[in-house]
Amino acid sequence: MRRILVAGAIAAGAVVLPAAPAMAAPITIPGVGTFEVPEIPGLPPLPTEIPGMPGAPAPIAPQVTPAAKAVQAAESKIGAPYVYGAAGPSSFDCSGLVQWAYKQAGVSLPRTSYDQAAAGTPVSMSDLQPGDVVSFYGGSHSGIYAGNGNVIHASTSGVPVKVAPVSSMPSDGARRY
Repeated sequence: MRRILVAGAIAAGAVVLPAAPAMAAPITIPGVGTFEVPEIPGLPPLPTEIPGMPGAPAPIAPQVTPAAKAVQAAESKIGAPYVYGAAGPSSFDCSGLVQWAYKQAGVSLPRTSYDQAAAGTPVSMSDLQPGDVVSFYGGSHSGIYAGNGNVIHASTSGVPVKVAPVSSMPSDGARRY
């Protein structure tokens, strides 16, 4: 019976290969543990230490945070037209831009600037990080902090999405999501 199944599989076009021994390289993640990472034939092995520095563990590639993804998404819309009530993908009002950018990063935010100013975790204006949502004009306007003292926002009718200094508008605070 077994010969018939094997013969049938070969006749049907199946390729039978002998099993190869599994090769793995241990990777240690500080505070997490050591893991065996299988090597893939044709690819170079993963480094386990920094070249030229014996014993120094290889660095771990940084992960892109949702906040960084939201900034990248907002940056991609610089120049898009302002339309009151619009939430993308081709035109925006202020809170629509913030909501849309975070949606691209997989994070759900409230729709209005007032609700965005009340959600998330409060952040001091002196501790802003890229991706923080900054509230202006008593909560009636919002933008995404882009770093270097700048915010990306959809300001008003006739003015496309742009980058402006945070200090160019009266701010009320910021939230981190």
